[in-house]
Amino acid sequence: MTIGELLDRVGEVAPWAKAAAWDSIGLQLGDPGTAADRVAVCHEITPTVVDRLLDDPPDLAITYHPLLFHPINRLVAGPGPGGRALRLISAHVAVASVHTNLDAAPGGTADALAEALGLEAVRPFGPEVGPEAVKVVTFAPESHVEVLREAMASAGAGVIGNYTGCSFRIPGTGTFMARPGTKPAVGEPGRLNEEKEWRLEMLAPLSAMSAVLEALAGEHPYEEPAIDVYDVEPRVFLGRVGRLPSKAPLAEVAASVGQRLQAVVRFAGGGEVRDVAVVPGSGAGFADAASIAGADVLVTGDVTHHQAATASERGLSIIDAGHATTERPGVRSLAASVAAIGVPVLDLTALAADPWQWIP
Repeated sequence: MTIGELLDRVGEVAPWAKAAAWDSIGLQLGDPGTAADRVAVCHEITPTVVDRLLDDPPDLAITYHPLLFHPINRLVAGPGPGGRALRLISAHVAVASVHTNLDAAPGGTADALAEALGLEAVRPFGPEVGPEAVKVVTFAPESHVEVLREAMASAGAGVIGNYTGCSFRIPGTGTFMARPGTKPAVGEPGRLNEEKEWRLEMLAPLSAMSAVLEALAGEHPYEEPAIDVYDVEPRVFLGRVGRLPSKAPLAEVAASVGQRLQAVVRFAGGGEVRDVAVVPGSGAGFADAASIAGADVLVTGDVTHHQAATASERGLSIIDAGHATTERPGVRSLAASVAAIGVPVLDLTALAADPWQWIP
């Protein structure tokens, strides 16, 4: 199995199209055509993780936190992501990141956190803009609709998460008058024609738009096909909302969160809570969305003083269990998912991704 083939399989667990638009995911270092006979999985590529990888270099390291998140213009020895990348490149260790696409995926980081906290009736919340995309719409006779759908799909359209070939179609009536000298596929020149047509629409990544339009035009039976392209903002849901078995005081729930995640927690707010929103990592920005979703409390990490005060004032309690801690259940499940693909896995998820140390 090559690195590219392995990452295709990883994409079945955490669809690449479910990542937030701002994220840096996928293969960051290496050649997708290289064999992936041995793979490491980690939470974050820290200096300690790099040292461990170089002890017995795998072909590929799959990390949750991207190694290269912000653009860089040089790779030189020393501290920082560029220095770590250089060390790994020199050892022929490829690196790929699975981040917000794992958060949003069914069974991913957000679901794993909800499960770890014992939540029931879990549902998505916390919409975030997904990868840039367009909706391509055309109109054609029923005899050609499936041909066009297949052509557009082969060029990259119609992928939604782990579903391919996705389209929508509806019948209607099209009108046109073909001028003299034209050769319409249906109807007659010189008179207003009414033809039964089907509207066909499919989503496509912006990167595939040109290929999809070319495929569509190449298979369309009309001399002048009507083709509309709409900008869209696909939404991915990075959080989950679920229910505790029964209401409980906030302090008691916070203590349970700390015990279940083996974390030092802090909380803001009060009263009894039952509906719990969770966002792995830094999720304080989803406080308003959590309130709208009906949550009594939001469990996440990296909450500032003012964010906690504002949320509490608006009636939403906060439990801050730490950035890396709230991600850890999902990262452990990632390692298990990669192992289930059938490649030997070096599990480095236990190596600390949290720079903080706590006094017992």
